[in-house]
Amino acid sequence: MTEKNSPNFNVSEGHFENTDGTANEKSLVELLSLARAYFNSPNDPNENFGFNVLDPNNQPDSERQVVWIGHSTLLVSIDGMHILTDPVFSDRASPFSFAGPKRVAPPALTAEQMPKLTAILISHNHYDHLDLPSLTELAKRQPKTFFLVPLGLKLLLNNNGITNVVELDWWQQTTIGEATFTATPLRHWSSRSQFDRNKTQWAGWMVNWPDYSFYFAGDSGYTEDFRVTKQRLGAPNLAALPIGAYEPRNFMRDSHMTPEEAVQALEDMDAAQAVAVHWGTFKLTIEPLAEPPKRLRAELARRNLPANRFLALTHGQKLPLQP
Repeated sequence: MTEKNSPNFNVSEGHFENTDGTANEKSLVELLSLARAYFNSPNDPNENFGFNVLDPNNQPDSERQVVWIGHSTLLVSIDGMHILTDPVFSDRASPFSFAGPKRVAPPALTAEQMPKLTAILISHNHYDHLDLPSLTELAKRQPKTFFLVPLGLKLLLNNNGITNVVELDWWQQTTIGEATFTATPLRHWSSRSQFDRNKTQWAGWMVNWPDYSFYFAGDSGYTEDFRVTKQRLGAPNLAALPIGAYEPRNFMRDSHMTPEEAVQALEDMDAAQAVAVHWGTFKLTIEPLAEPPKRLRAELARRNLPANRFLALTHGQKLPLQP
């Protein structure tokens, strides 16, 4: 399927849309206002001193486990199958090596340290989620690994020497071994320059094994899509949900969830357990880097939910998964 044949592509407008028919479009005035708020925000100590990073190799392995490498990069291991999400190992989430959001914590694992990967999941084309240097290095080291991408991104990867690419529209599926991978709708947008806004799709991913399931939402505003995904594909055993980059709220509401909204998404999906992504690695917005997990824990307590139902891991932490 090509982009223009997708039911989610508005041919008359020439772009992809969310399931409610909206498209995240920001004016130059709004973008300048965001930049002014960012550069005038208070000093963030974690931007200068970062966060503690654990060494996954010094932690015991389990048959089923997840490692938070940083930002939205997770290594999920289920019964010998290894899935990597939105791998970003570069120092900056930017098209430039000298400018743009800089890492405040190094990646807990590198491309060289990866086990034999079954698949790499890409949620969308923003630089903090699709990092071409990381992807090309992984493809060079592991050419048989499948790269799963939303519509429109296969060409970008092919043009950079990555050939083992599967491109899916929302609700389309592919099977690798015993696992079925489904691209799912989210509320977000795409762009790698000022000229390609929403020209490629964004997606979440549900991975279903015979007796386990993992859901990955790389980046999303709060949306009914979480509830619909659960209705169509079942409740995941593990969900990875974004909790950061949410202020200023009037600008970020359509793109990024607050921790409180992420807990609602957890409830919508009826996930047995969740881990937090999209926080604590790149300074993208104006809230303090250490704030999202504090608000997450407070919201879980307010709702009388177990604290371990939705965890903000330490960078590099290896979490054994419940059967």
